[in-house]
Amino acid sequence: MFKKVKKGKKTMKKIKKLVAIQPVSFLEESKPLLNDYCDEVVFYDTQPESAEEIVSRIGDADAIFVSYTHAIGGDILSECPNLKYIGMCCSLYSEASSNVDIAYAREHGIVVTGIRDYGDEGVAEYVLMNSIRRLHGADGYQPLLGDISEVSGAKVGLLGLGASAQAVARVLKMMGADVRYYSRTRKPELEKAQGYQYQELHSLLQECDIICSCLSKNVKLLYEEEFALMGENKILFNTALSPCFDQKAIEKWLEKDNTWYFCDTLMGLGEESLLNRENVFCQKRSSGMTRQAVVRLNQKVLENIKNYAEA
Repeated sequence: MFKKVKKGKKTMKKIKKLVAIQPVSFLEESKPLLNDYCDEVVFYDTQPESAEEIVSRIGDADAIFVSYTHAIGGDILSECPNLKYIGMCCSLYSEASSNVDIAYAREHGIVVTGIRDYGDEGVAEYVLMNSIRRLHGADGYQPLLGDISEVSGAKVGLLGLGASAQAVARVLKMMGADVRYYSRTRKPELEKAQGYQYQELHSLLQECDIICSCLSKNVKLLYEEEFALMGENKILFNTALSPCFDQKAIEKWLEKDNTWYFCDTLMGLGEESLLNRENVFCQKRSSGMTRQAVVRLNQKVLENIKNYAEA
């Protein structure tokens, strides 16, 4: 399945066939670099429409690239006996939030690698840009707090304090915002170094003007009780890859005066019927996938496959 080849003083595994089963934001200038590790490389530029099509695309490949949009479960992996490596061209923070069945892969000798911290700057800019527009009323609606307001002094509550949330916090704090956060695990080192204030979830939701969810995929924190505490005159951002809320609860909250919901992706939006509301905005693409982020993604994916080949 693998050929051992010598590169300099190192012996590395040579992948016979690598298939990118869907668009994975791989740059044309990066593709020739894969020839150092692979005999054959195939890129698909359309999304597969079924699990059967994914299996067909993988075929006899011993390595694949995937993104975050399709589940790669044991039902698919069991049909691909040659497969030994899965390179996730997207964030991998935990097994629970991954679209790849990592436990199955591990049990069957398939190595799975993912990347982190490549698109956080774009997420921070997305939150800052739309916060300013709402605080100033630059979008044609009444400013959030009545009068035109600066970010300075605005109370911002972050749900989660991972890499993207930290990027949001840095940008907003630099602009003078009062940044608080809630996380299931407190981050005392960041509280001390950056001055972020930890706050229990319910008091944070009550007191903050802007709530920004940067939670892991499939984590929900906001139900009817939480939205009732938020009340009116609030912005909710969700930059996660799944809804951070109960659907009926957010629909009820959005009926209140001066409530606003921003989400960058359809995966995180919730039901698409929300788009019929004038106080809901979705740009339908990841705010983290900037030109610069794509370059960082390519560098990290290439580093992963290099490390795998040389292991």
